Amino acid sequence: MADPNQVEIIRNGVDAWNAWRHAHPGVEVDLSGANLSETHLTGIDLSRANLYGADLAYGWFAHANFNSADMTRVEARNADFMEADLRGARLCNATLAEAHMPKARMSGATLTGINLNKADLQDVDFSGSMMSAAMLRLATVFRANLSACDLSGADLSEAKLNGVNFRHARLSGAFLIETDLSCTDFTGADLRGAQIWKALFVETRLNGADLTGARIFGIAAWDVQSDEATVQRGLIITPAFTPEITVDELEVAQFIYLLLNRKKLRNVLDTITSKAVLLLGRFTAERKALLDALADELRKHNLLPIIFDFERSTNRDFTETIKILAGLSLFVIVDITKPKSAPQELTATVPDYQIPFVPILEEGEEPYSMFVDFKKYDWVLKPVLRYRTKQELLDNFRTVILDRAWGKHIELQRKKTEQLETVSIEDILNGK
Repeated sequence: MADPNQVEIIRNGVDAWNAWRHAHPGVEVDLSGANLSETHLTGIDLSRANLYGADLAYGWFAHANFNSADMTRVEARNADFMEADLRGARLCNATLAEAHMPKARMSGATLTGINLNKADLQDVDFSGSMMSAAMLRLATVFRANLSACDLSGADLSEAKLNGVNFRHARLSGAFLIETDLSCTDFTGADLRGAQIWKALFVETRLNGADLTGARIFGIAAWDVQSDEATVQRGLIITPAFTPEITVDELEVAQFIYLLLNRKKLRNVLDTITSKAVLLLGRFTAERKALLDALADELRKHNLLPIIFDFERSTNRDFTETIKILAGLSLFVIVDITKPKSAPQELTATVPDYQIPFVPILEEGEEPYSMFVDFKKYDWVLKPVLRYRTKQELLDNFRTVILDRAWGKHIELQRKKTEQLETVSIEDILNGK
């Protein structure tokens, strides 16, 4: 039980308490079970104090010193710990749900079983803390430092973990369901057996992380960073309580799931190939403005514009990328005005893809010399469409581009479905 004399002193305010602590540095502080709820104790010195089971709910403890304090089973719901010092504190099974804790220092703390649901933990330093079985559901943890923390079995479902540092943290068996992991750093982290359903991975760093046996059903993965040290064995791509299907690479999991659901895959491919229009050309400011305007016009007609910036593509094989995009397109619009990459792009695609190519050229310019080589391909629309201004092209977009491309598409589809004609030797000999 709390020392009644100490409780009386602390109720006299922060100045009285801190003066008493300064005058009696060797006295052990016992506030276990004390009711300090709704108290204003900003800047108070409670370092090394025994606060076991104390009630701090709705209290104000900004800039307070709880260094190495025993806060086991503390009730601190909705309390304010902004920039408080909780380094080395013991908060096992404490309740800090909905607490306000931005920039608090909690490195080396023991937080096993702590309830931080819906807490504001922006910029908090948890480095090296023990947090197994902690609850952080719906918590806001932007830019926090959880490096080398033990979060085994912790629940971080639906939390906002954007930009969090989990370098070398232990998250085995943790719950990251519907969690935002954008720009989060899991370098060297242990994610074995983690439940990562429907999580958002955008520019997430997984270099050297171990995801063996993690369940990743429904994730959205975009530009995930990994390396040869990343372990991705046995990733489970099916929902819980269903037969397990595993793959060994995070970024292909979504595609494999679509393959297993053929109707969904067919719908995806049909949607893309019936709507996608590839736009090719220069990416100088003037020429890019035209491509962007054409993209906006395509959207008005419920089409999906794809702009491939060849001049900025430094990390991808040009031929492979352009062929993939062309193969998924309903038709291609290519601006051959003052071309730079267009000759290469057309050479890589026209011979292999029987889809409409619509070349356009600004008035006063001439097609590049080798463009004449494409005359033999029926699917390159002829003659080349000249335009005087961007606005003229947009005003007549449906007639001069969309209708012509669609007409050529229908013509090509008809040819592809024509029955193959056969003739017998006897007919040939008889002149038939």
